[in-house]
Amino acid sequence: MNQVKEFGTAIRSTLILWLIVAVMYPLMMLAVGELFVPFQAHGSILRNRQSQAIGSALIGQPFTSDKYFWSRPSTIDYSAGKTAAPTGGSGASNLAPSNPDLPKRTKVEIDRLKAAGIKPTNDLVYTSGSGLDPHISLESARNQIPRVARARGLDTNKVEIIMTQSIEDRFLGIFGEPGVNVLNLNLALDKLT
Repeated sequence: MNQVKEFGTAIRSTLILWLIVAVMYPLMMLAVGELFVPFQAHGSILRNRQSQAIGSALIGQPFTSDKYFWSRPSTIDYSAGKTAAPTGGSGASNLAPSNPDLPKRTKVEIDRLKAAGIKPTNDLVYTSGSGLDPHISLESARNQIPRVARARGLDTNKVEIIMTQSIEDRFLGIFGEPGVNVLNLNLALDKLT
């Protein structure tokens, strides 16, 4: 009889914990997000002048035109529709330094950057740990200013001012390094023309 009572207590405890953890907590987080940070809760979607969604401020996107600042390389295949598998999910390459594919990939990136007249930096050569980082370092952004200014027919000082205005400080003032969100920077450049 004592075991049946303990079994009933265990079942009730499991159901109560499930209700708290799987139902109440997610609903509470949804409400907090909707009330206090709705932009972030909906994916931080940025829109162009025609109100079309063009990307998320939280996810790195590829740029190949010389008119734009280039972001970090990514292991994510953004070419939705060109492959049979769904694309755009998160994930990193997980290539160890001993993997022969890593030097091959970095050589391709270094050659591409040098051909464009950009001094290679770590964040323009290597993917981020998540494959999603939307930021580049200040050095990487500054190295691209002459190329972007030339392609847009702008004075390099004007492009540098826009880049400087796009700098995001350290998280909470102490974590990480200042950086530039590439999508926000490119949108600011597009507003000029």
